[in-house]
Amino acid sequence: MQKSNVILPPKTIGIIGGGQLGRMMTISAKYMGYTVVVLDPAKNCPTAQVADEHIVAAYDDMQAIKQLTAKADVVTYEFENVDLEAAAYIEQQGKLPQGAYALQITQNRAEEKRVIKENNLPVPPFSIVHSGKECENALESIPFPAVIKTCRGGYDGKGQLKISTAEDVQAAILFAEEKHPCIVEHWISFDKEISVVFSRAQTGEITFFPIAQNEHKDHILFETTVPASISKAVHDKALEAATVLAKKINVVGTFAIEMFVKDEQIYINEMAPRPHNSGHYTIEACNVSQFTQHIRAICGLPLVQIALLQPAIMTNILGENMNQVLHALQRSSEGFVHLYGKDEAKVKRKMGHVTFIGHSEKAVLQQANRFKEEMR
Repeated sequence: MQKSNVILPPKTIGIIGGGQLGRMMTISAKYMGYTVVVLDPAKNCPTAQVADEHIVAAYDDMQAIKQLTAKADVVTYEFENVDLEAAAYIEQQGKLPQGAYALQITQNRAEEKRVIKENNLPVPPFSIVHSGKECENALESIPFPAVIKTCRGGYDGKGQLKISTAEDVQAAILFAEEKHPCIVEHWISFDKEISVVFSRAQTGEITFFPIAQNEHKDHILFETTVPASISKAVHDKALEAATVLAKKINVVGTFAIEMFVKDEQIYINEMAPRPHNSGHYTIEACNVSQFTQHIRAICGLPLVQIALLQPAIMTNILGENMNQVLHALQRSSEGFVHLYGKDEAKVKRKMGHVTFIGHSEKAVLQQANRFKEEMR
């Protein structure tokens, strides 16, 4: 068994990225007694509001990366598009237990699909294309509906185009010409989407949070329900697939894998090498949150054995809903409201979330519905 490099409080954790995930990591770290320094270009970013120190610089500013690395005893990140040169440098200094490899894989959809396929795990039929012509050829063997996505970047529905009929092929060809390389894949008309959020220690120990069931609106996660309404067979397949990928990628810390469920089969969609939006429910509903477990993993501490204390529903708060949520907050004693401290409420921007827990799934649903009524 691999030995952990133990980092104890009050030593310093460095975080690349100052958004809401970094903020919630920091809150967990501060409760445990750690010092936190964040690197982010925005002066009043959500993480900086709760961290001890803020290095204001671009993510690929190597001087700033070296400054962060010098100040920190261990470094983590809150998003996957970390500059790989920066990640490699931090890893060489022995301060990035998550390593650069997980970033390299999850930054690129083509790499993700390659790893999934090499390990004989289920994935929708796909093809990597580098030109409009290759896209056209790929669509001859991939049935409609299909989707074309950029290999790098893109989230919450950005950087992708659905191809429903032959009439959409020309638009897909133009998309490939402009944004190549791209991935063209079969659009799975799934029964439900689930996410497997887990944490893996430096020793290889893995703990799984209860599988979550997700509902999206306009390609953005709208609501997460736990426990997911899935069979034991689907549950076991999902955990087995996640275990294979965790070992292959040598995951350290909290990691998430989104999967589609169709006719009792799973199809792996995307991976995130960090805490995940669909794991926010763990703050109130579990005995340990995805953020605390992440801090424990990167700092070489033993992982907590996870228990779901109560069923939960987590709903995202978007910019267009902020006023209604604040109205409901004044009128309702139900739900745990988390606001991220973002400076401007923009349409479709994630401004926070609210989590409902209760003694039964029915009770939780009633809470969520009553809160939504108060938002009107």
